[in-house]
Amino acid sequence: MEALRLADQSTGPVTEVVAEWAEGKRLLLVLDSCEHVLAECAALVETLLPALPGLRVLVTSREPLGLPGELVLPLDPLPIADDAVTLFADRATNTGFTLDDINRPTVEAVCRRLDGIPLALELAAARLSELSLAQLHGRLGERPPSRLDLLSAPCGGAGPPRHQTLRTAIGWSHELCAPLERLLWARLSVFAGGFCVRAAEEICSGGPLPAGRIAALLARLVEQSIVQRHRTDPVRFRLLDTVREFGADWLRALGEEHAVRLRHRDHFRRLVRQGWTEWNTGRQVAWCELTLTEHANLRAAMDCALAEPDSRFVLEMATDVGFLWRHCGYLRDAQHCLDLALAAHPGPGPDRTRALWVRGAVALLQGDLEAAANWAERCTDAADARADPATVVAAACLTGSQLALSGRLAEAIDVLSAMPRLPIREDGFGGAQLHVRVVLSFVYLLRGEYGRSRAVAEEAREASVACGELWAAAFANVIVAQTDLARGDVHAAVDNARTALAGHGLLHNTVGAAMALDVLAAAVVAAGDGLRAARLLGIGERVWELTGRAQMDSPDLLATRRSHELRIRAEIGDSAYRAAYEEGFGMQYEEGLDYAAEGR
Repeated sequence: MEALRLADQSTGPVTEVVAEWAEGKRLLLVLDSCEHVLAECAALVETLLPALPGLRVLVTSREPLGLPGELVLPLDPLPIADDAVTLFADRATNTGFTLDDINRPTVEAVCRRLDGIPLALELAAARLSELSLAQLHGRLGERPPSRLDLLSAPCGGAGPPRHQTLRTAIGWSHELCAPLERLLWARLSVFAGGFCVRAAEEICSGGPLPAGRIAALLARLVEQSIVQRHRTDPVRFRLLDTVREFGADWLRALGEEHAVRLRHRDHFRRLVRQGWTEWNTGRQVAWCELTLTEHANLRAAMDCALAEPDSRFVLEMATDVGFLWRHCGYLRDAQHCLDLALAAHPGPGPDRTRALWVRGAVALLQGDLEAAANWAERCTDAADARADPATVVAAACLTGSQLALSGRLAEAIDVLSAMPRLPIREDGFGGAQLHVRVVLSFVYLLRGEYGRSRAVAEEAREASVACGELWAAAFANVIVAQTDLARGDVHAAVDNARTALAGHGLLHNTVGAAMALDVLAAAVVAAGDGLRAARLLGIGERVWELTGRAQMDSPDLLATRRSHELRIRAEIGDSAYRAAYEEGFGMQYEEGLDYAAEGR
């Protein structure tokens, strides 16, 4: 009544008074932030709309009214690079702040830490009256203090009390949740980067919260804009970082933080154990996709495990997750967790031998050949002591790979050719059994023994296909493509290089993709398209940069790549080469792989 400037003198119901006043008018009724009186607002709208054809209603709320004909428009956080930065810069104007090219990356980082939430951005901008931008950015990353307490309006700031700090704003939403919804919110805070229903049911159930209630309560939190729902397959959910932090504080206050974090750790420990045991069962792509999707959760679970390094399963878990990270390009994370776990468990045993092998494989892909030699020696000693054939083969694969990349080809052949042909296992060691053959074919290739190289590579490829393995098969295709080039079959070389690139792309293996791109560039220039070959070489160099070490610091691979470059330059000239190379180098990873996959 007050908003419509109607005198409050009638004894009739308010809805009737408003309906009588609005009759015949074209009106827009705005009900702002009505979540705390949702039922009353729903009743009002349900009464007014049928009686007033000219009425339109706009509602802002944490959840819909739930009326027939209601059109719901979810409001996502602001896009970081555009709207969020613009809002922050606009609100910071009063503090004397000016956005420029130098400070823009820091502003974007601040906006990202605040999830692009408008209220959080406005409160953060106001703090520039007392903090520099660098200080604000640094303090938002600290804990304590919580970003929820750091972000508060200046004394006497405008707006309702619930908008004076980010904590009170989120707390307002928290108070409107039912008790079990609050409990689920708190327990969901242990997830990092998102989760699926199944994981939430396993980790967040217990006590007054049975697993069978999780899905329905999760749907309620989505309706109330506490949890974000992403329409992936399977569907995933996510808490914004600020909302997650509020839930974590509540979980701590409930005294449940340690117990729920242990359940989170154990859930992902079982997951990576399954990934190791199923690696050679035709599910490599699925496991790589899952590893990428759950990367943040795997890091959080591993950090929780490493916080108690004496636990008997820490080395096993670090090896399992490090094995998956190694195959998906998270080499630094794999190195970190394996180094800590190995230092905490120096005693002999099967888990330590396996960890030494994975750690050495990580060093190889990082191009750290000196470290790889050290890990290979330690792994070989441990494997020989155990006398387990699969472990011995894995250690030999590591040693032979290090020798091959170091240019010690004869020694590599001696080590690799002495290994027995064991039945291919389904677990991660099965990949090593296949990769022994791939590395041996690679050594023959470097020695110019193209016939032997091709025979061993094709054998490795056939064995890989038979068991549904893709990692070794993709590397074998790289070598087959190179032997195609050596015998002048350019079209076969292009096809096999593209097949290799597709396999490495599915596995998100940047090292393998870079090797395939180098070979594809050589095949394309041999086919007469020097400009395209130069672009491919530029794309390959960009991908090599992602790995940290060009051509894994292998003298032979570096020399081969240089010979490709010289041939392309001779074909099209330095100026055209440089322009096409830069064009390829400027492409992003996915864009470059898409270009390379094209047939033209």
